[in-house]
Amino acid sequence: MSKPRVSKNVFASTSGCIAITLFTLAMPARATTNYVQNGSFSTTSGPGQIDYDGQTLADWTNTDWNGTQVGYNFLFSSTDFDNGTGVGGDSGNVQLWGPGNGSNNGLGPSPDGGNFVADDGAYEASDLTQQISGLTPGLQYELSFLWGGAQQEGFNGQTTEQWEVTLGSQTEYTQTLTDPSNGFTGWEYVTLDFIPTVSNPLLSFFAIGTPVTPSEPPFVLLDGVNLEQAPEPGTFVLIGVGLLGVPFVRRMIRKPR
Repeated sequence: MSKPRVSKNVFASTSGCIAITLFTLAMPARATTNYVQNGSFSTTSGPGQIDYDGQTLADWTNTDWNGTQVGYNFLFSSTDFDNGTGVGGDSGNVQLWGPGNGSNNGLGPSPDGGNFVADDGAYEASDLTQQISGLTPGLQYELSFLWGGAQQEGFNGQTTEQWEVTLGSQTEYTQTLTDPSNGFTGWEYVTLDFIPTVSNPLLSFFAIGTPVTPSEPPFVLLDGVNLEQAPEPGTFVLIGVGLLGVPFVRRMIRKPR
């Protein structure tokens, strides 16, 4: 009696299922807690200058974040950054160059949508801060956010923009973006790695811009702030082991008996 024939598709399906199983088992669960509160700046009592009239950010425009009275920092909604009116501040209303006021530079809400922060990096620059809690000292955390560079409406000239970001005692920097006159750099997504030494470090964003004069104000934009624990180093090793096992499984299945 001849041996029954087994379709090659059965072997392919079997090896594929085993490969998927190996890959799945090689991926331990990852914590996805965002330790930043209100990272999208959606909880707010209204747009405007942060700390205007000496009030704190929590009282004036937002919750969970804090600033200092001297900062020329603003919270914009998804519609008032270039609508011809802007938002109120201690030196008058402020808006950014955009399609709504004569500059077809593509400025719009971030991919995160809704509100975003815009800090002047050359005039009365100050920190935007939040006290973080619940971290494990010595573990690595990933801080991600959306950011870009823009310019205050009514002013001209090329500018540059950058964020200085501090978590506890560690400071990191984004790249420096160059923005043409009346321009917008586009929204960038960045991830920075931090290893805190305490469980409750202070998170700080400080805008850096040029030229350092009030005549050509560079604004650094921020939205979608997220802080999560980084994957354990063993995760990638296990994934690699799972992938290396796929050819072995195929050879084992195809081995004649």
